[in-house]
Formats: sequence, structure tokens, C-alpha cells
Amino acid sequence: MDRAAFACSTAFFHDYSIASHGAVCLPQGHVDYIEKVESFSYSDFFRDYLIPNHPCVFSAKFTEGWGSRRNWVTRDGKPNFDYLLQHFGKAVVPVANCDVKEYNSNPKEQIPLKEYISYWKEYIKKNYHSPRGCLYLKDWHLCRAFPEQDIYMTPIYFTSDWLNEYWDAIGLDDYRFVYMGPKGSWTPFHADVFRSYSWSANICGKKKWLLYPPRQEEYLRDRHGNLPFDVTAPGLQDSSIYPRYAQSCPPVEIIQEAGEIVFIPSGWHHQVYNLEDTISINHNWVNGCNVAIMWSFLQDELAAVQREISEWRDTMEDWHLQCQVIMKSCTGINYKEFYNFLKVIAENRISVLNHVLDEEASAKNTHRAATSALGMLHAVFDLKRTVQVLTSLNANEDFKKLNPKSLSPPPEALLHHLKAAIDTALL
Repeated sequence: MDRAAFACSTAFFHDYSIASHGAVCLPQGHVDYIEKVESFSYSDFFRDYLIPNHPCVFSAKFTEGWGSRRNWVTRDGKPNFDYLLQHFGKAVVPVANCDVKEYNSNPKEQIPLKEYISYWKEYIKKNYHSPRGCLYLKDWHLCRAFPEQDIYMTPIYFTSDWLNEYWDAIGLDDYRFVYMGPKGSWTPFHADVFRSYSWSANICGKKKWLLYPPRQEEYLRDRHGNLPFDVTAPGLQDSSIYPRYAQSCPPVEIIQEAGEIVFIPSGWHHQVYNLEDTISINHNWVNGCNVAIMWSFLQDELAAVQREISEWRDTMEDWHLQCQVIMKSCTGINYKEFYNFLKVIAENRISVLNHVLDEEASAKNTHRAATSALGMLHAVFDLKRTVQVLTSLNANEDFKKLNPKSLSPPPEALLHHLKAAIDTALL
């Protein structure tokens, strides 16, 4: 592919606005169902769902080759407890009690998987009742603990994943999870970490999703500004407590069957129920399409911390630094780490560009050159989005108070490097 053709083809990764997506009400709550693997490309997903920030459901054909769908499920579609015990029984897993409210979530404990499965079997036997309550295994980093297991392959649509790319690079965490729970287990109303995208694949069982587009959650706040724990609670009808509830749109409802994947867009609040005994695999992820939403969320989080401790602004030494410390403890990231996040992704994309340019120069057939060009298109898009957000971060007054010139490299130098890399790729 020559440079002119490459420049024209970048229209696919057009520079969409950095502004956060506005409120959305899908027509009659419609959610697209993607049936065939062979007729749905990455570019289709990028154009129709990532950029407009709309949900969709992928058919079970997209997961039919996964090891977990072969091995974790019995012939009658139930969780294969024997297989799970044999391969993972000694693992210690996080379990939430769905019957107990602790602040705006459920309390968690760590127990061996074999104990949880013993509980689950007994829970089913007693018609889904237990004095221990309804326990839900959530946020288990199974793949990190058992990397050798044949469990699943991330579908290509979700592989531009800056969140896990960064945390893999620094070796501290990831956002890849397994959920297992009995019929009746559920997750309270929330939006995902950093306002990330998420995808959730049912290995077995059935879920019901209640989705609210961005900004619709504002109508669900009580008179104190708090979001509800349960959006189906009758108390939301009380206008003296929830004065704007009557203005809200009904939720978008999805029934997710075994094998299907649900794509949850960035910043969509949701509540989820297991209608049957269910196992699912979930990822949270951020990329160039929603990194600006992540940055907007982080600014809102810092502003909330600053309001909370504003009375000590004039008396607390290094008040701005303390706000960053509190923000990190509450949110999981602060401004300096966000800068490092952008830097790691940007450096990785520059490496991709350098590799692709070297490959293209030595390519001996058009197939190889076309493959290289596709990688280059996405790398350039990612770099452009990184430049936009990094420029906004560098101009932010709270970031300026953190002595950004001490960072390596300083933001101005990194921005110059990224812009030069983009210009070189587009020559």
C-alpha cells in the first residue's frame, strides 16, 4: 500500500470528537443482535458500536470454540462442578453476599472454590435457599492464576484493550474476571471501573441486564444526590425521595443466553441478574474510542475528593498531593499514573509503527503489506487519541501542581515525540 492510499484509508479511523457521548435513548430499547461471525468485521464493530457507544449482543457462534464452553458445562447446560473442582478446587476466590447491602455494594469474603461449590450444590438442593444467603463468586482473576488453562480467546473486537495492556506491562493487576453464581444472584446498579467498556460472555446460564445510557442515571438520584442500590426497588416511585425518577427513560433490557456475549458501552450504568445457575467471563477495557471518557471521569473523581476535604485546603500541607493520594485509594488511579498509562500505550504504538514501516519496506507481496497497513491505521488512531487526551491533561491546572516536568519524559517532550511519529506515518 502506498502512502497516498494509506492516508486515504485513515478515514476509517476518523478523528471523532473528544467530547463525552451525550445522553442516548435507543429506539424502543432496541439492541442489535450479531448473528454471524463471518459477516461481522472489526471495522463494523468499531463504526457501529464503539464510536457511537451503543450496546450489542453477539450470538453463541462467537464463543463456540472456547475450552470453557466445552469443559465447564454439562451436557444439559449446567455448570460442570466436577470439572471445576478437579482443576481449580484449591483456588481461593472472592464471594459476595447478594442478600446484604454494605454501603452501595455487597460485602465480600475470600473462600476456597471447593467450599463455594459445596455451598452452591446445597443451595440448589434446598430450592435456592441458605442461611448463608445468596453467595455470588465475582471478580475472580482466574486466567491470571491459571494461565496454562484453555479457557477462552478474546474476540478480535475487544483486543484493542489499553487497560489490560497497561496493567500487564506493569505486572500489578488486570481487569479480566470470571463470575459464577446461582439463580437469583445479582449485581447492584453501577457503572464500570473508570467508565470503561465491558464485555461479558455467558459460558452457561442466562442473565437479565438493565441498562441506562449515559446521563440517564442523573434522573435516578435521590434528593441527596445518591444513586440507588436497586433500580427495581418500589421506593424509587416516591417523588419526595427520588424527585426526578419520573423523567427517566425505562432501562434497555437484554436477556443473555448461554454462549452469547453482551457489549456494555462506556459509562452505561447497569444492574444484572442471573436467571439460572450461570458462569460468565468478563473484561473491562479502555481504548482510543473512550479514553476521553475515562479522563473526564477522573476529573470528576478528583473534584469530588477536593470538595470532600475542601475545609483543609488552607491548613493541610501539600493539600493537592493529598487529594491525589485519596483519589488513588478510592478510584485506583491518580493523575500521575494516568500519565504513565498514556505514556506506556503511546510508546507501544510507536513500536508498532516502527515495526510496520520496517515490514512494509521489505514486503514482497501485497497481502503482507495490507496486513501491515491495518496495524498502522489503528496505531495512528490510538496515537491521535492519546495526543488529544494528553494535551488536555497537560493543560489541566491540578496536573500542573504535580510538577509534571519531573516526569520521564516530560509531557511536552512526549507530545512532541507522538506528533512526530504520526507525521512520519502519514508521509
